[in-house]
Amino acid sequence: MSVARMRAAEAIESHVREFFEGHPMEVVEYDLGPGRREVLSDLRVLVVGPGPRSDCWAYVTAGCWSAVEQGGHGLEFVMTTHVRDQRFVELMAMIAYYHCGGYRLGLGHSMPIGEPWVPGSACDHLLISLPYLHGPGLERCPLPAGHARILWALPVTAAEIEFRRHHGREALEQIFDEVGIVPTDPFRASVV
Repeated sequence: MSVARMRAAEAIESHVREFFEGHPMEVVEYDLGPGRREVLSDLRVLVVGPGPRSDCWAYVTAGCWSAVEQGGHGLEFVMTTHVRDQRFVELMAMIAYYHCGGYRLGLGHSMPIGEPWVPGSACDHLLISLPYLHGPGLERCPLPAGHARILWALPVTAAEIEFRRHHGREALEQIFDEVGIVPTDPFRASVV
């Protein structure tokens, strides 16, 4: 790992620790395996347990920024869940590889998971959104050579993605607000 990449990863980890002060946090080094490792060789997933800021689990990537930053600016991702499970570490690795492997996710983009978020869930896609559950304090992460923006990977249904394609992300998020979805509930019904 280059010095710049190491400093960026350390800054992201420090930012997440500071934001989630009082929460337990585990750093999981994730090896994408042969054939994928060169795309994202330094991936970490920060697993944050419940604490004073939130009673949920948060999974945050650290390594995407270093792999594909442009002009000092890049993305990392957060997923918020109801439990601690290795499945979510693997989903974060999938998001990171999808983003760094050429698809370049951004605000309002989506990606198919290829299966339910958890067994029995209707959510089989991820919508890249603002981290509403955590706010701009988590979203904006200053780095020594720029900044990272941490966006939310929100599990959604195929029907919700289709609605977003026709009406936009903000229209879909307005429905989420009106209905009052619990975004960490893997068994929530589709809103459209």
